Amino acid sequence: MKLDKYTGNPVLSPNAKRLWESLVVCNPGVIYDDGLFHMLYRCAGDDPEHVIRFGLATSTDGFHFKRVSGKPILSPSTDGEDAGCIEDPRIVKMDGRFLITYAYRPYFPRQYWLAPNSTAFNPRDKTQPRAFGENLTSSGLLMSTDLKTFRRLGRITDPTLDDRDVILFPEKVGGRYVLLRRPMQWVGKKYGTKYPAIWISFGDDLLKWGEDYLLAKGRFNWERKIGGSTPPLKHEKGWFLLYHAVDGKGVYHVGAMVLDLKNPRKVIARTPEPIMSPEAEYEWKGLYPHGVVFPTGNVVVDGKLFVYYGCADKFIGVATADFDALVHYVLQFPV
Repeated sequence: MKLDKYTGNPVLSPNAKRLWESLVVCNPGVIYDDGLFHMLYRCAGDDPEHVIRFGLATSTDGFHFKRVSGKPILSPSTDGEDAGCIEDPRIVKMDGRFLITYAYRPYFPRQYWLAPNSTAFNPRDKTQPRAFGENLTSSGLLMSTDLKTFRRLGRITDPTLDDRDVILFPEKVGGRYVLLRRPMQWVGKKYGTKYPAIWISFGDDLLKWGEDYLLAKGRFNWERKIGGSTPPLKHEKGWFLLYHAVDGKGVYHVGAMVLDLKNPRKVIARTPEPIMSPEAEYEWKGLYPHGVVFPTGNVVVDGKLFVYYGCADKFIGVATADFDALVHYVLQFPV
């Protein structure tokens, strides 16, 4: 079973009339609330520093989105630890508040796609003291009541780790908060995985984590490095989770797994083949040259699953499925 890509993709593209989103529009967090699909998306222009910001768009049907502002909805701070860039929001709602995990860097990433071998370019900023450290990706937490104004709650990952794909569960499990993460340095015999993998953490405070367990690592030939993609969705059969996997050629694919409802450390089932891979031109021709489908938002409306994903680090697409049918499909492959 595959996700059904919308024939009108991409649903959001760079806007040449706005310098702050003229080059990149990708990797959105999406939530359905009060009859609207709210899309908080990553965007950037064609500037040497490659300043990355967030824009906001809404939709009544999940396919046709309208930008709500002619300006970024949120930008890097002027003097904080996320002054370099803000990226890849994931949204959940708890107790009437939107909680958004996001990746950030202390200073600008610059035009990373021009680096040798098209690998991510993390230069040390020559204007900063050496003690400031490398330009590692950390993850932080935002809180909002309207997705238009935000309060920065601070870092939720270890400052010594390159740690992104940090995603909250939409509710407590067993009275505790639950978080997914992918620390790049947690590899080797000590950690039980050869390549970066998905870890699960538990805590009694949204800003304090530390009980970490390896949840899943690459198992199949289309998986090497893997990471969580979208906030888990609750189903009567378990927590449904989309994840991304990078194969040996650098191509991004999408898999799915189901976790135990009461003990999400336990993977019940997992797809042996991708349920989505890059095929269309907009999924291959962007800033990333190897082909990318990278989900960061998913919602269920009237039994229909909407999956929002970044395409080649440049566009936004949507794919759909019958949610119940997809969960039962995944359950055919018990772990």
